Amino acid sequence: MSRKSGVLELAVLGLLHESPLHGYELRKRLSAVFGPVKRISYGSLYPCLKDLVATGLIAEDAAASVTGVGKRGRTVYKLTAEGKERLQDQLGDHGPSAWEDESFGVRLAFFAQTDADVRLKILEGRRTRLEERREKVNTAMSRTREKLDRYTLELQQHGLESVEREVRWLNELIATERSGVTARPRTAK
Repeated sequence: MSRKSGVLELAVLGLLHESPLHGYELRKRLSAVFGPVKRISYGSLYPCLKDLVATGLIAEDAAASVTGVGKRGRTVYKLTAEGKERLQDQLGDHGPSAWEDESFGVRLAFFAQTDADVRLKILEGRRTRLEERREKVNTAMSRTREKLDRYTLELQQHGLESVEREVRWLNELIATERSGVTARPRTAK
C-alpha cells in the first residue's frame, strides 16, 4: 500500500469510527481533516472505499443508505469489526511513517482516539525530524549564503522560520501531553 493511500485509508477509517457516512459527507469531512492544501477527489475516494469494502474493513449500510424519488441513491458506509481493529493498529503505530509530512496532520486529527503514550512518541518523533531538517537547512544556508540571490535566501529563511515555528508548537503540545492536561483548541487572534 502506498503512503498516500495509507493516509487516506486511516482518515476514512477514523471518520467512519465516529459515525457511518455516505461518500459526499465523507469527502466534506476529509477536506476538514486534510485542510485546504490537499483536496481529496472522488477519483481517489471511491476507489479507496471500494478497496476497503472488498477487504472487509468497511461495509455498505443498506438500512441507512438514502434513496429518493428522482434522486440518486447515496450509499452509506460503516466500519466493520475488522475495520476497527485496523484503525486501532494504525493509531498505535508510532514509527517514522507517523512523523512524516504526508501523514502527520491526519494522525494529529485523530489524536483523540490515540493512546497518550503513542501521541507523545509521535510528537517527539516529529519534533526530532524537524530539528534534523532545521539543522540541515542551517548548514546549507551557511555554506551557500554568498552564492544565492536574495530571493532564494528569503525562501530558505522562510522555510527555516516555518520549521522553527512548528518545533515551538510541538514543544507546547509535548509539554501539554506530559502534564496530562487535555489540549484545548486555540482561539483565533
